[in-house]
Amino acid sequence: MTKTTLRVTGPYSSGLILVFWALMAVGCAEPDTESEVVNSAPQPAVKVEIIATGAEIAGANGMALGPDGLLYVASVLGSSITALDPESGAVQRIYGESEGVIGPDDIAFSSDGAWYWTSIMTGEVAGFDVSGNKVIAANLTPGVNPLTFSDDGRLFVSQCFFGVNLYEVDPAGVVDARLISDTLGPGCGLNGMDWGPDGRLYGPRWFQNEVVSFDVDTGSMRTEATGFNTPAAVKFDAAGRLHVLDTGTGELFRMQGSARELVARFAPGLDNFEIDPNGRFFVSSFVDGFVKRVNVDGTITELLPGGMAHVGGITFHEGLLVVADLHSIRAFQPDGQEVYITRNVLGTGVMGGALNIASDGAQLILTSWVDGDVRIWDQAAQRQTFRKAGLAGPVAAVRFGSEVVVSEHGAGRVVGFDADGAETVVYAEDLPAPSGLWSSGGDLYVSDRTLGQILQLTQAGSMLSPHRVVASGLTTPEGFVVKDQFFVVVEADLGQITRIDAAGERLALADVPKGSQAASPAQPPSQVFNGIAIDDQGALYVPGESNRVLYKITGAF
Repeated sequence: MTKTTLRVTGPYSSGLILVFWALMAVGCAEPDTESEVVNSAPQPAVKVEIIATGAEIAGANGMALGPDGLLYVASVLGSSITALDPESGAVQRIYGESEGVIGPDDIAFSSDGAWYWTSIMTGEVAGFDVSGNKVIAANLTPGVNPLTFSDDGRLFVSQCFFGVNLYEVDPAGVVDARLISDTLGPGCGLNGMDWGPDGRLYGPRWFQNEVVSFDVDTGSMRTEATGFNTPAAVKFDAAGRLHVLDTGTGELFRMQGSARELVARFAPGLDNFEIDPNGRFFVSSFVDGFVKRVNVDGTITELLPGGMAHVGGITFHEGLLVVADLHSIRAFQPDGQEVYITRNVLGTGVMGGALNIASDGAQLILTSWVDGDVRIWDQAAQRQTFRKAGLAGPVAAVRFGSEVVVSEHGAGRVVGFDADGAETVVYAEDLPAPSGLWSSGGDLYVSDRTLGQILQLTQAGSMLSPHRVVASGLTTPEGFVVKDQFFVVVEADLGQITRIDAAGERLALADVPKGSQAASPAQPPSQVFNGIAIDDQGALYVPGESNRVLYKITGAF
């Protein structure tokens, strides 16, 4: 692998202002004061390398072929829609937040060339009319996921994962959305839908292992196919044949009555697919972020490469670097060589999701605000050994003695749980944005993204009251590590790795891509956690959230 090396030399200082978007996510006002980075310590010879690269986009979700012949691919956490050349995979244009696209999950084109998307985290159903103007078709609740047009231009939207309803939506946004069904749950209404040649709306039921169809005027439902692992999307080809994508097995099927014919097989974690007039299939992966084309002869062409797609927390575990990648965990050697991947299918996988991760002896602690839980995962046995569910926006979790301690953003607290999942100690409360955690011996620390502080909560096992502020004036601190007298923290909205010594003096070690902003106040403001890990030799490792690479930083101490 070719390594990109950046040598950081000379002093680096900048003003620190708490970033408006992160504060808005928790309803706070923007401060009007600045604090200056002090950098008078001798400069170490810091080296920054990219040791591993990932997917080109942050997860590939819904897709649609446009009238311009391009393939449009939605990315929820990438908050973008990418238009590809379906032959070469070359990116032709990207629609993002500057165009009003936020957290898109699926895409559909109308017959007149207007096109729409769903914003799963906000509930917005929006699009561009034929003149390129943004149109808000509906503001529903979070969870809006698949959408499709009927042959006569009616627009249908369903919820999945954060809702269960099925609606008809006015593309112009003049008429209120019409509820067709609210009985498709639990957990999901329909996922990737299509309009059938028989004039019915078809869609898979993710948690019910079946494909159903609806008479959209009467609301009556009919079962069309059963026996899938986790059906994620359906499409009809030009001959009117139904195809089903099973994300649980990674398989794409063509239905022949009640029988099924295998079209192609991929790794599990698929999101959606599209069929062009020539009978070629385009398949996306929400786990790996790839887009692949199944050619007429059955061969497969990669249009967008896969890999790390939603890279967040990281830990040094049994000599390896293990990265939380939302729908997977990925382990690397310290030189960047990939060792293993464990994938998870949302809502049905054995492991569960992971936006943050920590080492726990021979096991791993996984945290996911999407799942609302913390788990201890035995990688060797491929099983959970502990789970604490029903948490309010958990951001991080670490082992602290006999407890699992969690930073619970939705409750504004840091809390410990025993081996049975019972709450034991509240170490801190009334925090606006508790984020990263670190424990060492009897010392426990938390970063607060909004306060811009790192707080010490315990010393030698005893609670500190009040908490000790060990670093302040930081910009959106998330992940951090402690070595000797040093703290090294990721200041997410600056895109900066900052070292703080015992005297409070600071050194900017490296610049990395800035972290993303939460789509709405319903998510923790970190959304995808910006993590950092340290190995036994003092090398630091930082995942680049927005460019999906893994950095190694040496010479920091």
